[in-house]
Amino acid sequence: MKIAIITETFLPSTDGVVTRLKESIKYLRKQEHEVVVIAPDFGVTEYEGAIVEGVKTTKMPFYRYREFSLPQRRVKELLQKHNPDLVHVVNPALVGVSGVYYADKLNYPLIASYHTHVPKYLDYYRLYPFKPLVWWYFRKLHNYADVNLCTSKAIKKELDEKNFHNVSVWDRGVAVDHYHPKHKNEAMRKRLTGGKTANKLLIFVGRLAPEKEIHKIRPLLERRNDLSLAIVGDGPVKKELEETFKGTNTIFTGLLHGEELAQAFASSDALIFPSVTETLGLVILESMASGLPVIAAKSGPTMEQVEDGKTGLLFENENTESMIQAIQRLEDEGLYRTLCENAREEAEKYSWQKPSEQILEYYYQTLKVYEEQTATTSKKSKLKVTE
Repeated sequence: MKIAIITETFLPSTDGVVTRLKESIKYLRKQEHEVVVIAPDFGVTEYEGAIVEGVKTTKMPFYRYREFSLPQRRVKELLQKHNPDLVHVVNPALVGVSGVYYADKLNYPLIASYHTHVPKYLDYYRLYPFKPLVWWYFRKLHNYADVNLCTSKAIKKELDEKNFHNVSVWDRGVAVDHYHPKHKNEAMRKRLTGGKTANKLLIFVGRLAPEKEIHKIRPLLERRNDLSLAIVGDGPVKKELEETFKGTNTIFTGLLHGEELAQAFASSDALIFPSVTETLGLVILESMASGLPVIAAKSGPTMEQVEDGKTGLLFENENTESMIQAIQRLEDEGLYRTLCENAREEAEKYSWQKPSEQILEYYYQTLKVYEEQTATTSKKSKLKVTE
C-alpha cells in the first residue's frame, strides 16, 4: 500500500504528534508499505525510507514562535505525483485543509486524526466567543473523512457529541526501552536543581504556551523552599514564564532530546502536569516509563492514564490547595515507592507496537469504508439514470 500522510507538524519538531508519526512510519516501512509525508518544509527529505515532501512555510502574525504551512495547491501536485492508495491527514487545520480538499476532489480514501484540542485553547487566548465557529470548522473538515481517529476515550465522547462521524480511538504508546529508570543521572539532577540536589525535583516537559497553564505551579515554590522545578521545552511564553518564576528554585533547560531527555525524566522525582487542554499528553506515559509518578490536574484524557494513589496523584484544576496537598502526599516514602513502581509497570503495557499495528488496521478499514460508500453512490447513480 502507498500512504500519503499530510501533517501540520513533522521533524525536526519533537511534539507528541511527531513522536506518534515517527513510530507509525517505522512500523509501516518494516511492513514494506510505501509512505510519503507532506509537511512544512524544514529541510527534512527522508525518514526511515519514507519520502518527506516539504511545502512552503510562513510565520503567522499572532504566533511568531514557529512557522506554519498554509493551504496551498502544491498539495494537489504532490498527491498527483505520488498517487497514493490512501491519504491520512493528521490534525487538519491549515495545510491539512488542502489535504482534505484534494483527497476529496481526487477521490482518494481519506482518514483524519484529531490531536490538538484547538476549541479548548481558545479559552486561553481570549477567543472563546469563536468556539462554536471553530467546532463547526473542524467538524466540517473531519466529516469529509471516511474514518476519523482521536487519542483518548474522553475526546472521542466529545467529538461524538459534536457530531463528528465514524470516530475511533488510536491508542497511546511509549518507547519503554528509551524512557527507563536506569537513565537516572546525578549530574543531570544537579543541573536540573541548580545544585540543590536534596530538594524534591518536579519536572514539566512540553511546549511553553498559555494553554499549558505552567504559571499555576508557582504557588508551590512560594510555599516550600525544599522544592525545585525544571521546565523543559520552549515556546511563545518562555520570557513571560521566566519572569513569573524569577526568584524561585526554577531552571529553564530549553529543549532536550534523546538521551538528555530520558535522563531528565529519570533524574527527577515527579512530573507535574497542570494542563487540562490535552487530547492525551504523551509526556505522562514517558514519565511513567521513567519510573516517575505524575502529579496532574484532573481532566478526562489525563484520568485515563493516571490512577490517583496508584500511578500518580490528581488535583482539582484551578485549586492551588489541592495541588499543594497532592505534593505533600509524596512525603510518604512508602506511597512514593509504590507510585514509582506502579508507574513503570503500567507504562510497560504500552509499547508503540500496538498503536503502530492499529494504524495499519485503520488504514485497511478506511479502504473498506471508502469502497462501500463508492459502491453505494454508484448504485444510486444507476437508479437515477434508470428512473
